Amino acid sequence: MNKRSNRPARMRGVAAVEFAIVLIPLVTLVAGVAEFGHAIYQYEALTKATRDAARYLSTYLPSDTAYPIAQAQCLAVYGSTTCPASGSGTELVTGLTTSMVIVCDSAHTTSCADASDPAQFASVPTYDNDNGVGPSNAAGSINLVEVKIKGYPYSPILNYFNLSTLRFGNIVTVMRQVS
Repeated sequence: MNKRSNRPARMRGVAAVEFAIVLIPLVTLVAGVAEFGHAIYQYEALTKATRDAARYLSTYLPSDTAYPIAQAQCLAVYGSTTCPASGSGTELVTGLTTSMVIVCDSAHTTSCADASDPAQFASVPTYDNDNGVGPSNAAGSINLVEVKIKGYPYSPILNYFNLSTLRFGNIVTVMRQVS
């Protein structure tokens, strides 16, 4: 009788050891899935930020005297065209700054020579019905604006995987400006 009563206690100990062995890879897998989902969320938030800023700038011509580059940068970072006072605002994505938001168009091309930029984004030719080859059909041009977030460092949920050194590639949105 004594041997039978010890058997369930030993089986419980084996189950606890098996659970401990399975728990470590399971927690690692769940943390990895959470980090991957967080990275996708941050990338999509940054993409939306460039889209919003490009849409805002597309209503202006680059030659306008009050061309609102600073407001577009604030829109990309804070979701508003006015930047809050230093240290009092909350970024849409942790660690994003206005210096990471770069605007390129036909008039503002500083810091735009980058492999992620289109080969030609200003004065792109447009054509009429016969592609500009007819005698009275001269080709026109359109202006495009590019908003780019450059050098954004990934901010991980957990620093366990040492992912804080990762940086996203340039996130670029190009839109047509009014003519």
